Amino acid sequence: MITVEFPTSVIERLGYYVYTLADPKTGKVFYVGKGTGNRVFAHATEAIRNPVKSDKLDRIRRIRASGRNVKYEIIRHGMTEKEAFEVESALIDFVGLKRLSNKVAGQDMDSRGRMTVAEIIAAYGAKPITIAEPALLIIVNKLFEHNISPERLYEITCGNWVLGERRNKAKYAFSVFRGVVREVYRINGWFPVQARSPEQKRQSRWRFEGEVAQEKKIRHYVGGSVEAYLKPGAQSPVKYVNC
Repeated sequence: MITVEFPTSVIERLGYYVYTLADPKTGKVFYVGKGTGNRVFAHATEAIRNPVKSDKLDRIRRIRASGRNVKYEIIRHGMTEKEAFEVESALIDFVGLKRLSNKVAGQDMDSRGRMTVAEIIAAYGAKPITIAEPALLIIVNKLFEHNISPERLYEITCGNWVLGERRNKAKYAFSVFRGVVREVYRINGWFPVQARSPEQKRQSRWRFEGEVAQEKKIRHYVGGSVEAYLKPGAQSPVKYVNC
């Protein structure tokens, strides 16, 4: 197999760059990254030397096993690290994380990532709301999809969540994406989720069954901002309100 490297003279002028790895047979990009020096080629080296399994490394191994080499492309170069982060994030958003072997989305995706016109208006035009009812704010940033269907939104909002007895005090579940309420559901009941791993057995995971809340006093929450209820950097995807 061909080992590719940039000459030192090229590295000195290249700066930070954003690159893609693609299947040479189909041309489909399966990884987007940023780096300096010979970073773009490091994944192929890792696939050979490191037996660990991952979508990215397994894809590279299959390409090499077929007698081909990964297709490399430099999308932008001569940048600062901050600029490279921005380009990498935008490219991941454009291609779509589901189509890539990247494990995480681009930087600031949740707050400044790809949006439809309706999502832009919702994000910047949403007015702060004050919630009077006992409710759960369920953050669905990681699972939300552009032009998501009502059925899919309900599915990703229902669970599975690590919750305690306090969940029973909540009457409504607010589906929240990027700080804006996308839908509100009346909670009719909870049921436990069967653990699939030792880690899950140590945590009680639950899903709710419910329906879209049609009450007029609830509908005005949809499209409102709940940023005031969310602490920056909070890890939990669930926030109790009035419970």
